[in-house]
Amino acid sequence: MCRELSYPQLHVPIRHLSWTSPPPLGRILILLTYWAVIIYMMADRSIIKDVYFWERIGYRNAWVTVTQFPLAYMLAMKTNPIGLTTGISHERLNWLHRWVARTMFVTATVHGFHFWTEWVLADYVEKQLKNVSMIKYGLGAWAILLWNVVTGFYPIRSLAYEVFVLQHVASTVILIWVVHMHVPPEAQYHVWFAVALVVFDRVCRWALLAFRNLKVKKGTMRCEGKRRIGHDALVLPVGKSISLVTLKGVHFKWRAGQHLYLWVPSIGPIEAHPYTIACAHQVAGECCCNSIELVVRRHGGFSKRLYNAAKKEAEGGRQLRVAAFVSGPFGNPPRWDTYDTLILISASTGASFTLPILESVVRSDRKTCVRRIDFILTARKAEEIEFYVQRLRDALVKGREKGIELHAHVAITGCCEPNEKREPSNTDSDANGSSLSLGSPRKRTVASQDGHQDPDRDAEKGVAGVISPILTSRSSDSGNIGLYREYSCRLDISPHIRDPVEAAYGETAVAVCGGRPLVAKVRNAVASLSDERAVHKGTGAQGIHLHVEEYSF
Repeated sequence: MCRELSYPQLHVPIRHLSWTSPPPLGRILILLTYWAVIIYMMADRSIIKDVYFWERIGYRNAWVTVTQFPLAYMLAMKTNPIGLTTGISHERLNWLHRWVARTMFVTATVHGFHFWTEWVLADYVEKQLKNVSMIKYGLGAWAILLWNVVTGFYPIRSLAYEVFVLQHVASTVILIWVVHMHVPPEAQYHVWFAVALVVFDRVCRWALLAFRNLKVKKGTMRCEGKRRIGHDALVLPVGKSISLVTLKGVHFKWRAGQHLYLWVPSIGPIEAHPYTIACAHQVAGECCCNSIELVVRRHGGFSKRLYNAAKKEAEGGRQLRVAAFVSGPFGNPPRWDTYDTLILISASTGASFTLPILESVVRSDRKTCVRRIDFILTARKAEEIEFYVQRLRDALVKGREKGIELHAHVAITGCCEPNEKREPSNTDSDANGSSLSLGSPRKRTVASQDGHQDPDRDAEKGVAGVISPILTSRSSDSGNIGLYREYSCRLDISPHIRDPVEAAYGETAVAVCGGRPLVAKVRNAVASLSDERAVHKGTGAQGIHLHVEEYSF
């Protein structure tokens, strides 16, 4: 019931104002609880109309502000006590870091306003500024807080994110020194607590960086990396906007859904960027090379330089080979093989998160609880997902061998008309008796179990730029265990969630990775369906667990 309550989210659909969408209801409840505590601390027994009114509130809010100081730093660290004790990964705490900083700015403003007002009433401003040096440091700290709050809003920090990170790190380090100079000795333990958190985080990150990138022995296989320090990385340009990075011979394990930080000194000397690991960990005996694949979409800065360098090498008939360093893996995704049904939803390169989940389940060498998987992938252009589609087909084959019922839906939305209306979402069946998916698909093509294809299939190739063939399989023993469908328009997500949930025997896990509109639709669809079915409330309907993967940076 608490889980269902945390899912809904109001989304602002206006193009340039979507960033103003409020957080999900669960985060709002956390913020309201936090603010209630802060307001209580600010106001309790402090609002008394006497000669000390302004000074009392000023001092109270000074303490409230400096008490939040280490918390803001703690939530920004990749290695922090909250994450270590709760198992919540750092990227899922970053949103709270920003809101604590904003709250701290408000309490700091109340603190400064009341002291300043008292000095104005006593005509004492000039003397205070001249004689009390800590006031100037206080004004400096407030100015830095204001700067960080303003630059932290999404439209500003997304203009040049790399520049934002550099200036943000510099400003927060300066803030520690300025606050240290401003607060009295009896309050400086808060500042030293923040310093300790920063030092602890840096030491842990440097140790992890060294552990992940130093090898005692070089690789012995042809496909393994040959470096003792760092990793051999092969970079291949895919289409007009994708770089496929393959890290050779890594010597650590990871779980589907985790990410790592990639540092390529020759492309970005001081930049480390987070990327989801786009492949499942190899099972025992499957491969000798334990390589990692990352899909880097070209935007600006590092990703643009990486793509351009790879493309230049490809035009000369070569493949870009660089030295790369990694830190991680980070993230603490749930165990995906404990659910009866999985619904994996992603947009474009968000498949780097969902596809490894699918692969980890169908390639697992142990028995799982998963009976059915629905995989939904949307993209504006086919080239954005070309890398994933072939692997998706291979996963369908693996799933068929494992006896898992698989439904794959791939939608290329770039050819949609702005006002195009969808057909009603009904359940249909094809000539083979296989259950067709919900939605409005393109003309259907069917492949029989022996691989023979419809004559219409070749005519279908290239429609909307889709580069993959249709794969439909049916087993006479177990019924429909594999279905692949392609669509040439946007999918209505709600029916694609409802159908497998209503057919589930146990709990369903829904994982989504995409933009704000997609995430909001999935959140609201899951909350609505959970409420309608009254899951775990005596109706017998099994629960729905929603996992949203979104970098909150």
